[in-house]
Amino acid sequence: MAGRFVPRSTPRAAVPHQAAPPAADALTRDWAPPGPLDLRLVLGPLRRGPADPTYRMTADGAFWRASRTPEGPGTLRVTERGGRIGATAWGPGASWLLDRLPALLGADDDPDAFRPRHRLLALTHHRRPGLRLLRTGLVMESLIPSILEQKVTTDEAYRAWRLLVRTHGTPAPGPTGHAPFTALGLHVMPDARTWSLIPSWEWHRAGVDAKRSGTILRAVRVARRLEAAAAMELPEAAARLELVPGIGPWTSAETLQRSNGAADAVTVGDLHLPGIVGHALADRRDADDTEMLALLAPYEGQRHRATRLVLLSGRTPPRRAPRMSPGDIASL
Repeated sequence: MAGRFVPRSTPRAAVPHQAAPPAADALTRDWAPPGPLDLRLVLGPLRRGPADPTYRMTADGAFWRASRTPEGPGTLRVTERGGRIGATAWGPGASWLLDRLPALLGADDDPDAFRPRHRLLALTHHRRPGLRLLRTGLVMESLIPSILEQKVTTDEAYRAWRLLVRTHGTPAPGPTGHAPFTALGLHVMPDARTWSLIPSWEWHRAGVDAKRSGTILRAVRVARRLEAAAAMELPEAAARLELVPGIGPWTSAETLQRSNGAADAVTVGDLHLPGIVGHALADRRDADDTEMLALLAPYEGQRHRATRLVLLSGRTPPRRAPRMSPGDIASL
């Protein structure tokens, strides 16, 4: 029966997926998505840089993800073959991850709700039928890296996330005796208490200034209340997150796009997005947030999907200024 959890040690019928590394405590799930599904497009927003210790894609086409669930750490391996999804999970959070696999892969999303009114969006929507908006159901794992990305280059934010998770997180559960898994170096991010105990010099070493580290510390103190936002509608969820000083509309949108699958969580306050949307939809590369929101108004309820499609279209304005230079407070 699709969706039933099966201990790896229990015999089962073969499924049309590459076999996951064996482990006595592994659970599996086989699921048929309701339509086309491109795992790279769906899960890609969870990847925080090429060396993200919580996320890997391997040469066999498998996607690996290490998470801290309400039931504890868990590792999820997902593959696709023949239109079906095969998943294997390890650790205390394995059942939680497998139970929510459909939501993670966009089963609650409705791509048909999007009605493109611009040729570029219509064409991209047609060419990317496997795009669905994921829903992790986990707020903090998206909120903390989003805070790290505030007002810095992506490379700086990715480095900080990598260093902090590897130093203060825990090795991900999995088939530890299996050399390919060990080579992945997957880690589960720290729990709220561990985040709160990171000393100031460790934040400094990771290149995180006092403003961002202070915001994270305020957030982890109310982590349970923030996690509850995963079950709220977008306006209430955003309001809950933005009660924390240092969390504004940009950070809440970037978080809820992932944790809640919020199709209308448009990112405002971004340095580049208004110009990209303006260039793609109206040939106005100098558009600001106000102009961007006006261009996205016909897609209310689906504005995040519209911006995803714009970014996937490849129609971005040529760069006119040098890239923002990364800072390095760790060397000060």
